Amino acid sequence: MLGLVEIQWWHWVSFIALVLLFLAADLGFFHREAREVTIKEALVWTLFFVACALAFAAMLVPLRGKHEALEFLTGYVIELSLSMDNVFVIALIFDYFRIPRRFQHRVLFWGILGALLMRGLMIWLGTQLVASYEWVFFIFGAFLLITGIRMFFGAEEEVKPEENLILRAVRKFFPVTARFHGEHFVAIEQGRKMLTPLALALVMVETTDLVFAMDSIPAIFAVTTKDFIVFTSNVFAILGLRSLYFLLAGAVACFSYLKYGLAVVLVYVGIKMLLQEWYKIPTHWSLAVVILVIGGSILLSILTGKKGKAAEGDTPQ
Repeated sequence: MLGLVEIQWWHWVSFIALVLLFLAADLGFFHREAREVTIKEALVWTLFFVACALAFAAMLVPLRGKHEALEFLTGYVIELSLSMDNVFVIALIFDYFRIPRRFQHRVLFWGILGALLMRGLMIWLGTQLVASYEWVFFIFGAFLLITGIRMFFGAEEEVKPEENLILRAVRKFFPVTARFHGEHFVAIEQGRKMLTPLALALVMVETTDLVFAMDSIPAIFAVTTKDFIVFTSNVFAILGLRSLYFLLAGAVACFSYLKYGLAVVLVYVGIKMLLQEWYKIPTHWSLAVVILVIGGSILLSILTGKKGKAAEGDTPQ
């Protein structure tokens, strides 16, 4: 059997360069001008990113072995699942600031670019902590367990940009205009540079992603502590977030049980981290649990939604 290929610095550089190259092509070619993304286009891009993730996992098999490829897939599914909750929050942010659909892709582009940098730093910090202090696993596990329980039994949290500390600081130190100036984040009014509503929406997207990253990044450490696998699975999930948003944003109300599915996943991952000192749950079991729970919650949401519509149709006028 051939030995595993050791991950070198140039693997990191090559992967990041390919991601940046794609982002440059996306903004400079596919979406050079602001326009509305159709559901059909969003579906094609979503399938494309899923195919890329599966191809990357297949590439890992001869390079790093089947186990590491399975870790990547499990981490990717967890990150993508948790990103779905982020999608609904982004929809509320855009609705609050009344961002036209043709400008939403531009906001998400820069938001995701910022998320890549922010999560990269958090992943590096997390891997350093996990490698140095084993008790960090128990902190992460307890945090995820509590978060999952609160999500399951808690009420839906509203997005309140007016209470966001970072947004309030931006409004305090920078002049802001209520007018849109095309797809620009900064515009000149009355001889002064001012931030447009697109910039405010971008600030909210970045800060909410930071909050979601506090859940998703500890969750993937329950699957693997290999920094390259943690980073690449996060990147693939984030890259697919834009197309996932345009695919699902219009159907937010149809996934009423998704929140409970995500909560169960967080509880499961938290328990897995707390128990791993005594019993390590196989990775393929975790992958199966995540797929079954998220898929089941989506299916249940769709079925109950159809029953509700049918009942409304049978109600006499």
